[in-house]
Amino acid sequence: MRIVLRFTIGCDPDTAWRALHSPRILGKLYAPLLQVQSLLPGPVPERWMPGDEAPVRLAVFGRIPVGTQLIRVDDRTVDEPGGRVRILRDSGIPLTGPLGGLDVWDHQMAVSPQPGRPDRTLWRERLTFDGPTAVLLWPALWATWQLRALRVRALAPRWARDPDLS
Repeated sequence: MRIVLRFTIGCDPDTAWRALHSPRILGKLYAPLLQVQSLLPGPVPERWMPGDEAPVRLAVFGRIPVGTQLIRVDDRTVDEPGGRVRILRDSGIPLTGPLGGLDVWDHQMAVSPQPGRPDRTLWRERLTFDGPTAVLLWPALWATWQLRALRVRALAPRWARDPDLS
């Protein structure tokens, strides 16, 4: 199963790239409906680096547990005719909860300059997932990704002013 998003956001690609690597920004993308809590011992890192693995707990409104997920971060860069595309890939896997019935999880997020507008970013996402419960989970994941897109669009203009992302 696959969910694909493509839209433009109101910040430059460097800022969007830094936001993709921020655990704090990830939490804001799903808030307030879904809260993401790190299961790593000690403080949450300021940014994820390639090769990092981060187990997280997901809870609706921070109170109703819905499972755990392993986030596994990898980065790559691709040169396309329109410019450089930077891709963050989360190849982790849901561990418990409703998403635990999935045995494939490949979430790729790409940022590149919007043609003719270096102050704006073309944001692309592709979530590929499969497993015994994939067909049942597709509607909920599709709806979640639509809400996620709304949050990315709403929050992106603020990222340029966020001192933690500079």
